[in-house]
Amino acid sequence: MLIRHPEKINKSSSPIKKKPKWIRSKISNSQNFFLTKSIINNNNLNTVCQAANCPNIMECWSKKQTTFMIMGDICTRACKFCDVKTGKPKPLDSSEPIKIAEATKELNLKHVVITSVDRDDLNDGGAEHFSKVIKETRKLNKNTTIEVLTPDFLRKVNAYKKVVDANPDVFNHNIETVPSLYLKVRSGSRYFASLELLKSVKKINNKIFTKSGIMLGLGEERNEILQLMDDLIAADVDFLTIGQYLQPSVNHHPLARYVQPDEFKELKTIAESKGFLIVASSPLTRSSYHADEDFSKMKKLREKQSQCHQLQ
Repeated sequence: MLIRHPEKINKSSSPIKKKPKWIRSKISNSQNFFLTKSIINNNNLNTVCQAANCPNIMECWSKKQTTFMIMGDICTRACKFCDVKTGKPKPLDSSEPIKIAEATKELNLKHVVITSVDRDDLNDGGAEHFSKVIKETRKLNKNTTIEVLTPDFLRKVNAYKKVVDANPDVFNHNIETVPSLYLKVRSGSRYFASLELLKSVKKINNKIFTKSGIMLGLGEERNEILQLMDDLIAADVDFLTIGQYLQPSVNHHPLARYVQPDEFKELKTIAESKGFLIVASSPLTRSSYHADEDFSKMKKLREKQSQCHQLQ
């Protein structure tokens, strides 16, 4: 089986800029870190923390937090910002849903995030498998809230409904970047298809929180970021994450710039003023970074809004 890495697909080479001092992650509990690692390894599971070389892996694993990546570690797409392997995926593991459920229980997760590689080779893009993982996880972890970070299910008509029908607490799909950069950065995806997916989820079940994220430093313009925020608000998205793009290798999409922490804070204020329920914006912010804490905040805000509407 041929496995293609992004560096073999992207023809240009761009030197990696040295990271500024504000982009640092640290381990806070080595015992928990290795316990998390052993549970993942013993269950033969994949995590996006490892596959995408997440800068927060030390911090999150030392807090016994992780993001499970289902349906293998080989993606059918080759997005030029991503460090996940690309090629022909293996068949689905039918035991994976129960293994995810058991690992969630072993880690005693109060909030679990489940993502996946793109599986364009499957008729439903893996939506049924997502559904099985959600159901098994909830069956074994009745008090655990479940967040999914899904692909776009592009050209898999209504496949996403299988995921929605499994009733996750949060449905996340990252729009990643502004539309002008899609052909360079995310050529296998479509900006407006991603927006429509998020909008459709909310139409089917408005009790599910919807979430999306973007990276800065790919070459986007400020006015494009603000328009993207408006597009997500129009799609009724509740939660926005904004983080710094970190170039995985010299052959990935070149890093245009490191964004200053103050700019992240400013964009957070702007996004909140536009109507997002929760905004996480910092250089190290990623889709599932502090997802448990943010979900608790989001839930409380939704309850407060509901109480205000009742009083009116």
